[in-house]
Amino acid sequence: MVTSHKPLDRTSTFRFYAELNDFLSADRRQRDFRYSFTGSPAVKDAIEAIGVPHPEVDLIVVGGVSVGFDYHLEDGDAVSVYPVFEAFDISPVVRLRPKPLRGTRFILDDHLGKLARALRLLGFDAAWKRDAEKGALVARSLAEHRIILTRDRKLLKSGDVTHGCWIRHTDPREQLSEVIARFDLCAQARPFTRCTVCNGAIEVTDTEQARREAPERVHERCDEFYRCQSCGKLYWKGTHYERLKAFVDGMMSGKGS
Repeated sequence: MVTSHKPLDRTSTFRFYAELNDFLSADRRQRDFRYSFTGSPAVKDAIEAIGVPHPEVDLIVVGGVSVGFDYHLEDGDAVSVYPVFEAFDISPVVRLRPKPLRGTRFILDDHLGKLARALRLLGFDAAWKRDAEKGALVARSLAEHRIILTRDRKLLKSGDVTHGCWIRHTDPREQLSEVIARFDLCAQARPFTRCTVCNGAIEVTDTEQARREAPERVHERCDEFYRCQSCGKLYWKGTHYERLKAFVDGMMSGKGS
């Protein structure tokens, strides 16, 4: 007589913190909930099955002990999952990112062109290309150590992605405020040092040559010019400068959204 055995159902308790709750259904937010499984899955697989992309996670604690993505769930585990900590040092525990992200560099998906230009205005290295394929975006993120900013949750669930952030808002100003707060960017900002068109570095350029290129109405009003070192675009502090400066100051003070 042959007896068949079904896999035993097992259960762990999960709780997700802070913005990770954005990925959860309403009945699972800000509370403990039970997660049923069979076998002994990796905690990374369980987290993504629940709906949270792994690049959003930086700390997992099971029974009071920090663990890595490769930890295998056991029946009765109590699992706490925390988001990426950019403003805090949690080095005594097992961080799931290789190191804190400083000198932050970004790459943005096709839907975030306005956010890319705003980040460049603040001086951040923000790569963006219209109609870029997802595979190419991930590959460049890995090769150049860039954080992926995206509105596509599925993209962040790719096993190759190591650093990424799902952008919650749809309004560009709110998106910029979100990124500044999430990655603690105020201290790193260097406004007006990057080309908003191509992301190249902007430097002071020869005044006489610049005056020959600039519109005649600019000649008497401006005596200092700047040029993008990548695309050659010429910049000066025209009538729009005060408006842009007010925008930058507002974003850095938290009043821009």
